[in-house]
Amino acid sequence: MATTKPPPNITFFFLLLVLHFNLGKSQLQLNYYTNSCSKAEEIIKQQVFQLYNKHGNTAISWVRNLFHDCMVKSCDASLLLVTGGGVVSEQTAERSFGMRNFKYVNIIKDAVEQECPLTVSCADIVALSARDGIAMLGGPNIEMKTGRRDSKESYATMVEEFIPNHNDSIFSVLSSFQAIGVDIEATVALLGAHSVGRVHCKNLVHRLYPTVDETLNPSHAAYLKRRCPTPHPDPKSVQYVRSDLKTPMIIDNNYYKNILQHKGLLTVDEELATDPRTVPYVEKMADDNEYFRQQFSRAVVLLSENNPLTGDEGEIRKDCGYLNGK
Repeated sequence: MATTKPPPNITFFFLLLVLHFNLGKSQLQLNYYTNSCSKAEEIIKQQVFQLYNKHGNTAISWVRNLFHDCMVKSCDASLLLVTGGGVVSEQTAERSFGMRNFKYVNIIKDAVEQECPLTVSCADIVALSARDGIAMLGGPNIEMKTGRRDSKESYATMVEEFIPNHNDSIFSVLSSFQAIGVDIEATVALLGAHSVGRVHCKNLVHRLYPTVDETLNPSHAAYLKRRCPTPHPDPKSVQYVRSDLKTPMIIDNNYYKNILQHKGLLTVDEELATDPRTVPYVEKMADDNEYFRQQFSRAVVLLSENNPLTGDEGEIRKDCGYLNGK
């Protein structure tokens, strides 16, 4: 039987699309700054270490920065742009609620600028600080390619489209990650970042009031109600619940053990442990921390290489919060 070939113009367009997608990734490389700024990665690591020792929660911020930056359009430090001069910051979006410590990014940037002016991008600082923050949190040591450049615009209007809500369905979350080339197994691993940090009560009270979500472990639900005693918490108040009570500042597989016991804080945590597409990976990660670490490393690399600006694209910002010349 003869096979039907696609029209030549469609085939050509598809090849161009694949070439464009792979070209950006291929231009990232390990040790990109060896010749232009040989001490760059070591300076970033030292700054992350010093900031962690002063403010432990910065390490979690670096990990969250990578997720919020790379999910929206590109890993290009667009997240770091502040509002002003025609720019509306992505930090103002509802999905960015609870993010903080942006001011410390410029401490890292300033240290690098002193060594190598206008050489190391803020996008690479986002990626490398996440890598080093993960290591500070007891996670795996990840090989991270560099060579990203910084966006010349903010994508504030796209944040809600690209970043899943805390309580989106697992279907929506998987779709969002698959759209940027992160497969199901890697998505399950990335959500393991929920093993560190905390969740504001405003993002989980819908599971407690007016009635307790029947999928929640009853004893854990009682604990959550003590931490979040009102259905209308003040978003500006310090009303948080830690995601993992046993190892709250270590990236490990306790997250998966907790959600299998129905102790997840968010809707996606619960659905991750019950959806037939994800539960086999959840069970395996709960049982094998080394397997989780391997998949988490792979997932972070996939995320960090989403559609980077390279070559002559974008710019190298002098100040991570502002476009050059602004």
